Amino acid sequence: MIKTALRILLVEDLKTDADLISYHIGKIVENPEIKVTDNLEEVSVLLQNFAPDVILSDYNLPACTGLDVLRLVKDFDADMPFIFVTGTIDDDELAANTILTGASGFVLKKNMRVIGEKLKPLLKQVVFNMIEKVELREKIRQNKIAVNQIYRYLDHFEADSEEQRDYLAKIRKNIDQIKLERDAK
Repeated sequence: MIKTALRILLVEDLKTDADLISYHIGKIVENPEIKVTDNLEEVSVLLQNFAPDVILSDYNLPACTGLDVLRLVKDFDADMPFIFVTGTIDDDELAANTILTGASGFVLKKNMRVIGEKLKPLLKQVVFNMIEKVELREKIRQNKIAVNQIYRYLDHFEADSEEQRDYLAKIRKNIDQIKLERDAK
């Protein structure tokens, strides 16, 4: 069971499929929050207001295709995990195109009884990437705190000689250069 709560946007037009997929997600993810829609306009609104962790989408939808949904999602957030859950992608070329367009993976609906088993490793990867990003943000935050502490120390350091004042000026210049390079990335 995946213990990390996931916010999942399910783009599916068939209620029975949406219900079955949601049921299987509930068996593998503890406390998932799932929103279901079948159109691009709602996907756009939910991307902003619901802020999903992952998108699961059918390929054939009433007013668009799953590739249209994928493009919309990737324009909104290029790193958003996107998984096709469909009965349509049984063609190797079509499957390859979905991955090349930016999908994280796909699961075929042809055997809905095991769809949870097929989704589980993909959702585990989503959680792993989320945790990795949280750890990276924390490291960046800690580095910023350290730099600010160095600045405070330098501000209160009493230089006794001209040589010490020159070294302090060089240290400040190097720190500023590192910050400029980091901000440019």
